[in-house]
Amino acid sequence: MEPVSLQDFVCALDPASLPRVLRISSGVYFQGSVYEICGNECCLSTGDLVKITQVRLQKVVCENPSTGQTIELDPNFKGLFSPLTGPQSYGTLEELISAINRSSKQLPIWFMSTHRIDTKAVVVPEEQPLMLESVEMYLGVCSARCVLGTETQVTVLHLPLSTKGPFWELETGAPRPLLQALALRDRQLTCPAFPWRSLILRPQYDILAIMHMRRTIVNIPSTLEVDVEDVTASSEHFHFIQPLLLSEILARGGPFPLNTEILEVPDGPPIFLSPWVGSLQKGQRLCIYGLASPPWRVLASSKGRKMPRHFLVSGAYQGKLRRRPREFSTAYDILSALQPGQPLRVVAMQDCEGDEMKIPGFTSLTMGDRLEVVGSGQALDAQGGDVDILVCHQLSDQAEEEECEEEAENQEQILLPLYISGGFVEEMSDSRRYSLADLTAQFPLPCEVKVVTKDTSHPADPLSFFPGLRLEEKIMEPFLVVSLDSEPGVSFEIPPRWLDLTVVEDEKQPGQPAGSLPIATVEELTDVFYYHLRKLPAFESQSPPPRPPKRQNLSGQKKQSSQERSIKSSKALAQQPPLLLPKLKMKTLPAVIDGISNTYSKISANKKGLKPTKSNIPDPDDDDHDYEEVVEHFRKTL
Repeated sequence: MEPVSLQDFVCALDPASLPRVLRISSGVYFQGSVYEICGNECCLSTGDLVKITQVRLQKVVCENPSTGQTIELDPNFKGLFSPLTGPQSYGTLEELISAINRSSKQLPIWFMSTHRIDTKAVVVPEEQPLMLESVEMYLGVCSARCVLGTETQVTVLHLPLSTKGPFWELETGAPRPLLQALALRDRQLTCPAFPWRSLILRPQYDILAIMHMRRTIVNIPSTLEVDVEDVTASSEHFHFIQPLLLSEILARGGPFPLNTEILEVPDGPPIFLSPWVGSLQKGQRLCIYGLASPPWRVLASSKGRKMPRHFLVSGAYQGKLRRRPREFSTAYDILSALQPGQPLRVVAMQDCEGDEMKIPGFTSLTMGDRLEVVGSGQALDAQGGDVDILVCHQLSDQAEEEECEEEAENQEQILLPLYISGGFVEEMSDSRRYSLADLTAQFPLPCEVKVVTKDTSHPADPLSFFPGLRLEEKIMEPFLVVSLDSEPGVSFEIPPRWLDLTVVEDEKQPGQPAGSLPIATVEELTDVFYYHLRKLPAFESQSPPPRPPKRQNLSGQKKQSSQERSIKSSKALAQQPPLLLPKLKMKTLPAVIDGISNTYSKISANKKGLKPTKSNIPDPDDDDHDYEEVVEHFRKTL
């Protein structure tokens, strides 16, 4: 086959002959690195092989050959098209019939007029196709018997041969809908829905094809300017390799087992700290056995003095767990752990001083106090604002059998603000051993546990070495059971949502595993992936703890403290003994003494009413000094 344009090939293609394999004879490129525009393939290299699987009509461009004007038609266009036999027109019906007789054509034929034809029975619109059946005498006039067919009725007309046109001969046959008219390639057509005498239909197709090493179906517009050659006959044994994602294999549901080869590993930090993660490289062969069961996992973190480690525990974990008392750092944590119908008792692990002036009923707690949690509530603080509280009953240290009878009458109600911070530990006496499935079914998460019997199917079970575990959340996520081709006896589980490898199917037939596969039921997580899991919607539903009450305005505190200091200093000054100033001796400065004495006497007598007094304190130098009390004057100076 000689190379042809892609548009010509698709227009002449029979859909029943699909699929077809084409070779690109001359490629097309766009400047730069543009590879796809609006989801369509826009760069095909010379020599590429394309396997066409489907052709879809996208739109039809209707062109006026005289003016070049175009109109886009939807594939569901309801108009009818009739092909023209040639470019010649006829002035009257008599000229049209004479031309038919000369060409030895047989009646009936189809024709149309570019002008409206008025008759007594009906008005024929312009460019409306008519079928000429015969020529006969009608009411004494030689007339053409014509049939006008519409969607509602068929009308017989007798048009005199002298009727003027111009008339155009149409190809024999009834008018055709759009999809049938497309088979008349490059033929001039006519349609009553358009004001043009003739038009040409140019369809545009969307080609769905498969290309080598392309993961998705390729969309190629038929108007792409490339030349192609049909090589279907010579490429029967050519295999188009189509990459797949693990998520796509999971979505299609099989068939399993499936041998694959890794083509690409997603970028980003690792999510697991397991040894098999380093083996997931390009070229590594994998065997996928199917969907892991059960589909749920539990997010767990270690408890201890060291930095916590995080794990994803499979629902198939076979170890035995024992509940541990939960620890609560705030009253809000206690309220979050309270479940309807399940009693909760806690013990205070440190002293906590309450301020009953701010919140009535909030008394102090002592280390070792036992509390039974009742529920939540609200109380009024000293300023009249609402404060969220935890309502508890304080339990005595009596024996268990006495508590049931007497504590109901002697319980003291304790109100704890939710923001209060203090150490609390759950009071419990459950020594039973649970499986992971039973534990998550009977008790809400988060839950404190300890592994007392490790998983026998996982010899290196790391959970048994920790003094405690915190089971944080139950996660529903599908995993695929996978094994390395080099180590078929060791399998692991991969979550396609977070580790979506790009693989290709291997032609090698997978072997059936002998017995059940040993699966690692515990996978240690990296810190980055752990905090990514904490951002999932299941965790976003958890509300944050309440904020503690706001402190008073700092400027108000400073102002109040400065006022308090001034009042204290005034009180301290008032309590001090009177300050005595010595009078100068008369013999040394008589003139100055007279002036000073007069000044003091004027202030005390006329203005302040101060009465100078003499002190009885003896002078250590045995000099005759007179002391004057000036306390009021000193206060004024201050």
